[in-house]
Amino acid sequence: MGESHKKISIRDVWEARKRISSIVAKTPLISSPVLSEQFGAPVYLKLENHHEIGAFKVRGAANKILSLSLEEQQRGVTTFSTGNHGMAVAYVAQKLGIRAVICISNRVPKVKVDNIKRFGAEVEIYGNSQDDAGVRSYQLQKEEGLTVIKPFDDPYVIAGQGTIGLELLEDLPSIENVVVPLSGGGLLSGVALALKETDPSIHVTGVSMERAAVMYESLQARKPVILKEEPTLADSLLGGIGLDNHYTFKMVSTYMDSVVRVSEKSIAKAMGFMADKHRMIVEGAAATSVATILDNKISRPKKNIVLIISGCNVDLSVIHDAIKNYF
Repeated sequence: MGESHKKISIRDVWEARKRISSIVAKTPLISSPVLSEQFGAPVYLKLENHHEIGAFKVRGAANKILSLSLEEQQRGVTTFSTGNHGMAVAYVAQKLGIRAVICISNRVPKVKVDNIKRFGAEVEIYGNSQDDAGVRSYQLQKEEGLTVIKPFDDPYVIAGQGTIGLELLEDLPSIENVVVPLSGGGLLSGVALALKETDPSIHVTGVSMERAAVMYESLQARKPVILKEEPTLADSLLGGIGLDNHYTFKMVSTYMDSVVRVSEKSIAKAMGFMADKHRMIVEGAAATSVATILDNKISRPKKNIVLIISGCNVDLSVIHDAIKNYF
């Protein structure tokens, strides 16, 4: 599976699962009785917040970095990120003992910056958006020979995220609908590939915030677009998809059955709900999937629905405000 923009297959996802098994552990799938009662059908939560870095991004980062040659690994890696992917690259690089330079914008929350540094990576703050940080990351590639680990639009990253889909099929073969936070589309592309190539009847719903939802607006325009980033609780869903997007725009267009957007108020409510009912801290991006149920934005399936809880990296002050507003 090279960089010739060939189609990503279910075999690539299975290969990713084997490749990352030494670094990435399977995450729990739990029932949510309170959401099930409200929804009128079984609701399950896929807890990607249980990874050591607190987010699903470790899957794709591990698959990509482990696919590099020994020479490429020894030269080091770089990436641009809204936080979680940067943490993932830093974590995997630390495990392998290689250099990592993480380029982030000044919008990335302090908790994520601190975590990136905790995993031993170098941090460069550059510009006001993920796209700005990407410019610096590619400069480092040219100047120092580092390999850029793209946040989402990469076949190995997509296949790595797709391992979530394989785990869902193992634990809940009767899954009927999965709700996936949607940003650059790496998560949705991978999960949907694994599910749809196994059973095309499984419904895939994408969910974005209302503010600066670039993939959503790109789908409406039928081509990748650029939007200015805006403040949002779902900061992990910020960032462009790239005007030269090779994979995720097409895959999201192909595999996603429906897409919804949720308000900042709804995201805050969902964060408070998860803290209250599940005693679980989740970041705004993860809360978007829960918000779809609380806002009755999802058609009720006959069987089982899964919400992907994508991560938990959020400042405690944000959680405090969300809980306060929830009550």
